[in-house]
Amino acid sequence: MKDGNIIMLCQQGWDLGIASNAKNLAKELAKDNRVLYVNLPLDVNTVLRGRKEPAVQTRLRVLLGQKESLVQAEPNLWVLTPRMLSISINRLQPGRAFDTLNGWNSRLLARSIRQATDALRFKDAMLLQDGIIFQGLDLPRLLQLSRSVYYLRDYTLGVPYFQRHGPRAETQLMQQADLVATNSAYLADYARQHTTRAHDIGQGCVLTMYDADADYSCPAGLAPVKQPRIVYTGFLTALRLDIELLLTIARQRPQWNLVLIGPEDEEFKGSELHQLPNVHFLGGKRPEELAAYLRHSNICINPQVVNDATVGNYPLKIDEYLAMGKPVVATHTRTMDLFADHVYLAKGQAQWLELLDEALMHAGPSTADARIAFARSHTWAASVQTLYQALDSLPTASSVPVVGSQTA
Repeated sequence: MKDGNIIMLCQQGWDLGIASNAKNLAKELAKDNRVLYVNLPLDVNTVLRGRKEPAVQTRLRVLLGQKESLVQAEPNLWVLTPRMLSISINRLQPGRAFDTLNGWNSRLLARSIRQATDALRFKDAMLLQDGIIFQGLDLPRLLQLSRSVYYLRDYTLGVPYFQRHGPRAETQLMQQADLVATNSAYLADYARQHTTRAHDIGQGCVLTMYDADADYSCPAGLAPVKQPRIVYTGFLTALRLDIELLLTIARQRPQWNLVLIGPEDEEFKGSELHQLPNVHFLGGKRPEELAAYLRHSNICINPQVVNDATVGNYPLKIDEYLAMGKPVVATHTRTMDLFADHVYLAKGQAQWLELLDEALMHAGPSTADARIAFARSHTWAASVQTLYQALDSLPTASSVPVVGSQTA
């Protein structure tokens, strides 16, 4: 697929301030196509609760006509902030009221998108929807789009916000899409419960900040920590990380030093980890700082707790660790099978301790060069090429019926 027009409806705003899957995918697609990246519109609850936040203030200026709604962000890539205010409906029970108000929100969004596509002279556009967005249920019909792709990169039904309306909405989104594109084999298996048109397109990574051959000075906060240093980078949240496992590792191996880099949720802040002398919380760091911490680590870890929110998750940090050539120990999941030749995969606390011992002794399971090469094969170009191939395998004219919003 080249020289096409693509509308991306995305959960994360373009102005989020950090990289995201949707933004990286949009940039790669824009190398061959014209892309309209649509931010989610403001809703009433967000305005009432967060009207003083800078991001909400910016959206309000768009809503009031004080700021442009459609702007060009990069060559072939435009960002639309819809000039509309959605009715907040997630607290409603499933039924007619939710469906009716969601239909109203969808028509407002479709009108805003149509104004932008008319201005850009988009013809025969394809919709790519990034995860569960209720207003997207009606867009293929309202905008008379050529094709629709549902991009499934997280099991969001495990998130409380989506548990009331998400199961019904996601089932419909997958069934009506011409293609469901996932970033892991686990999520592809999940999608195939609802459609035969599911394809694992892999996960793209941006690893330019992780250069194993570069000379990184040991960060001041890490230098006093004695080796061996066992390092984790990322948001420290009990929803995704196993606090009890970390406590066991620290207590059973007091000669090791656990280094946890990232902001903490309330459960981590209140955990007994803070009382242990061999556990070091270094706080959040800028993305460009992380490679130096990894360079001066002995082992990198992903002590993931296995639940609905994590079991299908693709952990980008694993590619970052491997790109620095580091030995890695991680919790075994279906998605982590992809990394089995290069990462020690542990089931249970006893095996975690055993494999950490193994990693310290032998720095395996593969060589540093093999780990680096494997991580660098996970590019956005490769992921998008797989997406193109999956789209090319579809019939020229979709025979998939588009379901109306009454089953939203």
